[in-house]
Amino acid sequence: MRVAVTGASGLVGRFVVQGLRAAGQHVIILGTGGVPWRLGEAAEVEADVLVHCAFAHVPGRYRGGEGDDPDGFRRANLDGSVRLLRGFPGRTIFLSTRAVYGDHPPGTRLTEDLELRPDTLYGEVKAAAEAEATVSLRATGVYGPGPDHKWQGMFSDFLAGRPVAPRVATEVHGADLASAVMAVLLRGQGAFNVSDLLLDRRDLLAEVAIQTGCVHPLPERADRHAVNVMDCERIRALGWAPGGWGRLIASLPALIQSVPSR
Repeated sequence: MRVAVTGASGLVGRFVVQGLRAAGQHVIILGTGGVPWRLGEAAEVEADVLVHCAFAHVPGRYRGGEGDDPDGFRRANLDGSVRLLRGFPGRTIFLSTRAVYGDHPPGTRLTEDLELRPDTLYGEVKAAAEAEATVSLRATGVYGPGPDHKWQGMFSDFLAGRPVAPRVATEVHGADLASAVMAVLLRGQGAFNVSDLLLDRRDLLAEVAIQTGCVHPLPERADRHAVNVMDCERIRALGWAPGGWGRLIASLPALIQSVPSR
């Protein structure tokens, strides 16, 4: 099957491309390193499925990723996505986000039929673009090895003895997000939550300490009951089975190795 992918060089897109290729799919990259394309253009490509991961934002930021140009952010990411998704003749899979749920009270269990109440421009744009896709994957925070992984700064602070603020959040490995793409490649319609671990930084850094011999103090434990956990039964019904804690532990050596010298 021919699968076109946008944003293939990004933090999430690279995992999607790896997963598709490992499953034997013929991947066509749109943009950097592939068919000439940029966000805002229709896709001139012969493919059966389009996976849209590309997103324009201030480096390192999604919420608040508009920086000082909210109008440009909306034009690129909403108008650009709508044009792309509407113009593609086949099945479309859109990388959305848990930010579409927005400001529900702490402790709310997030199900796909819950009212969307985005409280950031990022969430608003993703929620609006969802309407144009065959499937939207509402992913939580994505982690995994890479030169710019999400915990690089936190690991660097911890290993250098700098304080780390307490926090607990939902997480999913990039490889598990890629397997979610595979789960909906030919079936399903509408929105699917994609989340795996409810992870406290204290527990994560305790494992980092074990693997590195670091003796610096761990952050205090955060209140896990205040987190809005995503219900993922809908995509699990399609056979999706994320790697859980074991996947995280197996990834830690590569994650730690990529931390700059402290």
